[in-house]
Amino acid sequence: MTISTLLIILLCLPLCGAIINGLFGKHLPKSISGGIGTAVIALSFLIILSFFNQINEPVKVTLFRLIHLDSFDIQASFLIDQLSIWMALIITGIGTLIHIFSMGYMSHDEGYSKFFTYLNLFIFAMLLLVLGSNYFILFFGWEGVGICSFLLIGFHYSDPEKGIANSLAARKAFVMNRIGDAGLVFALFLILQTFHTLEFDAISTMVKMGGVDGISLNSVLIVAITLCLFLAATGKSAQIPLFTWLPDAMAGPTPVSALIHAATMVTAGIYMVTRSNFLFELAPYAKDVMLYIGIATSLVAAFMALRQNDIKKVLAYSTVSQLGLMVVALGLGAYTVAIFHVTTHAFFKALLFLGSGSVIHGMSDEQDIRKMGGLRKIMPVTHLTFLIGTLAISGFPLLSGFYSKDEIIGHLFAESPVLYVVIMCSVVLTAIYMFRLYFLTFHGTFRGTSHQKDHAHESPLSMTFPLMVLAVLSVLGGLLNLPGLFIHEGAHWLNHYLAGAPGLGLIEHPEAAINITLMLMGVASAVSIGVLIWAYLEYVKKGTLAKSDQEMSGWERLSAMKLFWDEAYHFLFTRPAEWLGEKLNHVVELKVLNTGVFGLATLTEKAGSQVRKLQNGLLSSYLFWMLLGLIMLIVSYLINTIHWN
Repeated sequence: MTISTLLIILLCLPLCGAIINGLFGKHLPKSISGGIGTAVIALSFLIILSFFNQINEPVKVTLFRLIHLDSFDIQASFLIDQLSIWMALIITGIGTLIHIFSMGYMSHDEGYSKFFTYLNLFIFAMLLLVLGSNYFILFFGWEGVGICSFLLIGFHYSDPEKGIANSLAARKAFVMNRIGDAGLVFALFLILQTFHTLEFDAISTMVKMGGVDGISLNSVLIVAITLCLFLAATGKSAQIPLFTWLPDAMAGPTPVSALIHAATMVTAGIYMVTRSNFLFELAPYAKDVMLYIGIATSLVAAFMALRQNDIKKVLAYSTVSQLGLMVVALGLGAYTVAIFHVTTHAFFKALLFLGSGSVIHGMSDEQDIRKMGGLRKIMPVTHLTFLIGTLAISGFPLLSGFYSKDEIIGHLFAESPVLYVVIMCSVVLTAIYMFRLYFLTFHGTFRGTSHQKDHAHESPLSMTFPLMVLAVLSVLGGLLNLPGLFIHEGAHWLNHYLAGAPGLGLIEHPEAAINITLMLMGVASAVSIGVLIWAYLEYVKKGTLAKSDQEMSGWERLSAMKLFWDEAYHFLFTRPAEWLGEKLNHVVELKVLNTGVFGLATLTEKAGSQVRKLQNGLLSSYLFWMLLGLIMLIVSYLINTIHWN
């Protein structure tokens, strides 16, 4: 089959899965419904795998024209290159494993087929986002992902206990993402005004050839475009100030957390900035903004995670912190390094989220780690895989997170040793809260209810199989981009592979000296191993337990209350908006609009009543008015005749 045919099939598969489950899923057995939803994503993965094996140069496929104007055209076209293929592999590969996990995790849920409908639609939107050859198609996928995330986060909106909280979390995610999306819309109009096209390759070529008048390194217009694009990225990729929606989004089912907040939606902003690298290279100011926002986000989120007691909330703030590291790489211009961390993060964070889902499933929907403990013997597979994920995200030597974090930290050290020290604080905090989470959950004595203890069990194979696959990937993922220190031929394979995408091949970062590389790796290894030993002594040997909310004070309370960030937003933005809305409703709507509308209606009614009196049905009355009109015409004629004479 041709590339065009395979592309159409690739896009249609998840869409068809969503349509089948949406229309007929309720009437199908759950195994069939879930099987269809999973099979279409697995087939999509195989098609992307075929692209990976046969496409070496970027291939552009145009399906049809969307908009034709004198100044520009917008095509429904798709760009199949190394970057889009790699992102699609992550989306469909991790997506397949999450679909398999969902078949077991959601087996008792009444909205089973609806859940797979939303998951398939989400994958379809993500494929549009990463495969589109222009910002217009990217925007369609971008908005589709936002709508699907709203539906998935608030999936249990009818739950009698948590329905309202779930709906509010979905609304919060939707609103905060719309703020970022406004930046994307402004950026698109500015790009059209500047380049007269939205095609990635065309813009990249113009920048490379210097063929656009008025473009300069310090161009205010380019800075405006890149800052608007980054505003959009702060929404989807949860950076300061638009990051508070992501922890609340844990209200959705756990597979949603793994799919949206580990491997796909939250990395959309990272992908978009990487795809737009040719613009950001013209705007060093915007890159500096990204660098400092990324550092601040990583550090703040890591601090917030230290005293969270909801197993999914800890992982949520961890996701925000890791996304901050990716943004740091983008701010340094190390775009391929950012995608490398996107890849390893997809492996170990999907593993951790699904592992937490396995724990929640085995603990009868309990999410508070203060009520867990001693689960390593009850859930051995979940325990071992969760340990691997914890070690990987903590930068344990030779696991996937060790290599991807080390590359980012190495680039930052070359940029500024001071900033390196700051980001190392985030790395230390990451190891602390992750080992705390692991030991409190799987070690010590069981602290839950007797009912939970009696019913605690290992998850079925449909849930543990994806954990085992992701655990292997979390161990071996670093092999994708081994530094030259370990191998000479094939070093930084992923960096070289992604360099084939438009623009990425233009940016080179020299390899750090061997002694500096060894020093940085040694420091990172010492941090991970040192925190592991400390956490073991603290939470296993000493038996330290998580404190209740009332027992916390000082920095612990600040961490548990998330630095009162939500409260500050509520005071600064929500309450003034509600007050303004109430006043506008009272003054404008009730007094001005209602009075004006009802007054006009009353005036029209009264005028109609008076005119209606003329229509009385009497022939003599009609003859009178006709005669009166005739007399007025004659008088008018005579007056005009006299006037002209």
